[in-house]
Amino acid sequence: MTRATPLDDGAPACAAREPSPRTTPAPRLPLAALLVMAAMGFILIAPEPMPAGLLPQISAGLDITEGTAGQLVSVYALGTIAATMPAVALTRGMRRKPVFLVGILGFLAANLVTAFSPDIALSLGARFIAGAFSGLLWGMLAGYARRITAPEFAGRALAIASVGTPVGLAVGTPLGSWLGTAFDWRWSFGTLGILTAATALLAAVLVPDAAGQRAESRVPLARVLRIPGVAVILAVIVAWMLGHNILYTYISAYLAASGVRLSPGVALAVFGVAALAGIGITAAVIDHALRRLVFTSIGLFAAAGLVFIIGHRSVPAVLAAIVVWGIAFGGAAAQLQTAIGAASGENADVANSMLGVAFNLAIFAAGVAGAVVIGTFDGVALPVVMTGLAVLALVVAVTGRRAAFPATP
Repeated sequence: MTRATPLDDGAPACAAREPSPRTTPAPRLPLAALLVMAAMGFILIAPEPMPAGLLPQISAGLDITEGTAGQLVSVYALGTIAATMPAVALTRGMRRKPVFLVGILGFLAANLVTAFSPDIALSLGARFIAGAFSGLLWGMLAGYARRITAPEFAGRALAIASVGTPVGLAVGTPLGSWLGTAFDWRWSFGTLGILTAATALLAAVLVPDAAGQRAESRVPLARVLRIPGVAVILAVIVAWMLGHNILYTYISAYLAASGVRLSPGVALAVFGVAALAGIGITAAVIDHALRRLVFTSIGLFAAAGLVFIIGHRSVPAVLAAIVVWGIAFGGAAAQLQTAIGAASGENADVANSMLGVAFNLAIFAAGVAGAVVIGTFDGVALPVVMTGLAVLALVVAVTGRRAAFPATP
């Protein structure tokens, strides 16, 4: 699926601490800067699955098979998985704004190459690089958002900076597919390039700088993983995101097998609107009730899965399940980024890079597992897997709650 003395990124959002003299956090929520980060989150999430909706057009345009064109999705995720942690570890001591701008410009260049590339090999290379820059940006967004925000607003800041993810999933990917179908597939990537360039200009003007991580506080990647709570949160992410993506990726198969008169486009649009409501709820309570928020969100997610199973023949039931699913999942990114930031302290950028890798691994696994499920059974079996993974995520979260999701900061 996306954040100023430098703050201890790991401090709970509502903890009051004295800022370091290097950069002073804004006395109020830096809304304009956070909205720019949200826009970047939208731009990062929208193009990841976009080629999947344009396979015939890309295939014809580059004179390749649809199977080969589909690798444009896989290689993007592969670039994110391969580059995220090394890139974040290499840049974590640098000032945040220059790294942010370089990441945006690198992402812009890679997508422009994809838009004009006449060759599949060049296109695949550009998509890999785009995924790598996406991983760098995702890895630093949460920590950056916290660094430019006063501690008492940190959770709310993450919720705002994360709003681009559900919007990108609900609007960005269908819009890109529509552009590619109505005009030419290169228009999708060209439009993405224009939006990225505009975001780079807004970031240069509106987003304040912040210091990188202090050298004395940096620890190796393996030690970050051993920080109490980090491994638990990553396990919750994998289970929860796998459960989400296995249905989200194959929602058309579920709807077809259920026999309900509901198009995938409408279903995903309803999900996106509901996810925005989930983001709003998360923003309102995350700074003082993170544990209850996470547990409730996963519980509602599992309940939605049960409704998908029991009411799969009913349009109202399926729509109700989609709404609950969206509300439950909408704030997941902000909730888990807040939790992993609180657990990992000043090493939050590295921990968040692990979060990004876990998320993309879940996307990969969901693609494979979903194909096996619908090939062996049918689409109605997808929410069964979704519900089981949600229960697993809840059990892991409850079991490891003391370190990963403390009741009081």
